Amino acid sequence: METVHIIAILALLQYFYFGARVGKARGQFDVKAPAITGNELFERRYRVHQNTLEVLLMFLPGLYLFAHGVSVLWATVLGGVYLLGRAIYSRSYVREPASRGPGFALSVAPALVLLLGALVKAIMDLL
Repeated sequence: METVHIIAILALLQYFYFGARVGKARGQFDVKAPAITGNELFERRYRVHQNTLEVLLMFLPGLYLFAHGVSVLWATVLGGVYLLGRAIYSRSYVREPASRGPGFALSVAPALVLLLGALVKAIMDLL
């Protein structure tokens, strides 16, 4: 389970990093809190951070449930794909929002596989 813990910690640190980039952009583009609009580059960083939170909410429980019930190895592998996908998503979205699709897919797909795999395992254990 140590590898799963490492993936979870890296996912949280990645989220923190995206948030720090929002803070930096807020100062760089003079977007005063609590505003979340005003400069397109700031807004892109902000959306990366918020979308990551939205996906993280299903990724982390799915990661642990899958690791516990199905496979630590595959939870780790899927978690690594998620981290890579989020990094690609962030870079792509900030550069050109229309190009965010591959990074989005590489992070949402593993999160869904983890959740659905854990659900299937739980149902099978009930039967």
